[in-house]
Amino acid sequence: MSGDIIAQIIYLGLLGLLLTVGLWTRSRKNLSQSAQHAAIWALIFVAAIAAFGVWGDVERHLGRQASDGNQISVPVSRDGHYYLRLTINDIPVDFVVDTGATDIVLSAQDAQRIGIDVDNLAFFGRAQTANGTVQTASVTLETVQLGDIVDRDVRAVVNGGALFGSLLGMGYLQRWGRIEISGDVLSLTR
Repeated sequence: MSGDIIAQIIYLGLLGLLLTVGLWTRSRKNLSQSAQHAAIWALIFVAAIAAFGVWGDVERHLGRQASDGNQISVPVSRDGHYYLRLTINDIPVDFVVDTGATDIVLSAQDAQRIGIDVDNLAFFGRAQTANGTVQTASVTLETVQLGDIVDRDVRAVVNGGALFGSLLGMGYLQRWGRIEISGDVLSLTR
């Protein structure tokens, strides 16, 4: 968990505690009814926090990516990006489509999830990013599947720096015969 998330949890917890104490001191005469109301509000509070915390993931992955044989379509997300879920070495991995990236760029965490021993990689490559230069290590992905299409022995790099997620760059996108953005929908066709 990042420091921002922990700070938000602490803030919301303290806010909930203050509200609970305020309600309790206000209605000490009828404690059983106050306890019921407090429990209901606590459940509503926890449900709202949970829904807010996972909404981005839910929105990104619930039926947003459509496959029709040799065509993949994905609508633009509210943040203006296109997200695709590929299966790499039989493990689902989420990507941000990045036409500014040369290759498939895996975060260290995603590389480990698909079975790459990141600690033993040779980070001899370099890549220029918006945040400066990062070291990269070249890898070959055994299988990469998007929809019904499976590619084998696909070149990728593992990012040696901090990366919020994995990027789907032009090295993979060019394998598709046609890349089109129309009406806020990205379509890949082979």
